[in-house]
Amino acid sequence: MVIKVFLASSSGSTAIKKKQQDVVGFLEALRVEYDPLDIACNEENRMWMRQNVPEEKKPANGIPLPPQIFNEESYCGDYDTFFDAKEDNSVFAFLGLPPPPGSKAHAEEEEQEEEELRQLEVDSCDVFLYQPLAFLSLFCPFSIPHPFPPPCKLFSFILRIKS
Repeated sequence: MVIKVFLASSSGSTAIKKKQQDVVGFLEALRVEYDPLDIACNEENRMWMRQNVPEEKKPANGIPLPPQIFNEESYCGDYDTFFDAKEDNSVFAFLGLPPPPGSKAHAEEEEQEEEELRQLEVDSCDVFLYQPLAFLSLFCPFSIPHPFPPPCKLFSFILRIKS
């Protein structure tokens, strides 16, 4: 995935220059690979950017100003939405990129995957422990009280001991 940042190399507005520097500097600090595409020197870049910014994101005059950020062909946002994502520590989600290893978001993602695996193990344990009991009950005309807890509780107890 390539992040495209549309910039204007020769802008007369200091506000636009500062916004561009802020976006580029932050992406470099995060070591995010990006392609800076100049709309001042390249008419194709300018037309592509203007055509691919969604209508609801365009300003009142209809011409989006740089910096505009895309992930491949997918529009991410302008400076204001980038700034909001930066303040919320969600720049990777804003860019449509997976969080880097070692980050808090990456750790939460791994923790969620581990919890899903644990739940699968518990569910599969229920199947393996209950089916033999059901099979035995076919041959036994009376119910036999079991001296052990239900399988899922037993398995979770074993998991706690192993962890």
